[in-house]
Amino acid sequence: MNRSEKAEAIVELNQIFKDANLMVVTRQSGLTVQEVTDLRRKIRAAGASYKVTKNRLTLRALEGTPFTALGPMFTGPTAIAYSKDPVAAAKVVATYAKGNEKLTIVGGSLDGETLDVAGVQALATLPSLDALRGKIIGLLQAPATKVAGVLVAPAGQLARVFGAYGATEDGAKAA
Repeated sequence: MNRSEKAEAIVELNQIFKDANLMVVTRQSGLTVQEVTDLRRKIRAAGASYKVTKNRLTLRALEGTPFTALGPMFTGPTAIAYSKDPVAAAKVVATYAKGNEKLTIVGGSLDGETLDVAGVQALATLPSLDALRGKIIGLLQAPATKVAGVLVAPAGQLARVFGAYGATEDGAKAA
């Protein structure tokens, strides 16, 4: 990698760090190409990204971003998972790390706040942003649905009474 390629990589990583809300630092030792491909596929499906990085370039790219405090975590074979969703990357990486001991979580950061391994694991147990939005919408719609049901119920009962009354008149005329 020559100097211009390194400079481009630093600029690219710096832009990634500025756009992301969550970054999870992982240590991968012994992962096969197939395992990394599988992990990337799962992370992409969750709306996040995974990148194997060079530590020196990453340390330079961290400067001026909310993730500057993560610098000491970049030793050895590291990779980063990042996302705009505050839960997506942590959820997939934590799940994958449970099933594969070759991938370990070193730490992470959410909106500039440094997280240790336990913090990333706790973040992974939270529901996703879309799931939380769905719950909120469900809670907001439930009262409206109940009010509509209460308002419609008397009219429905009245219609059934008229229907029953009409049926008895038709029966009386036929007899």
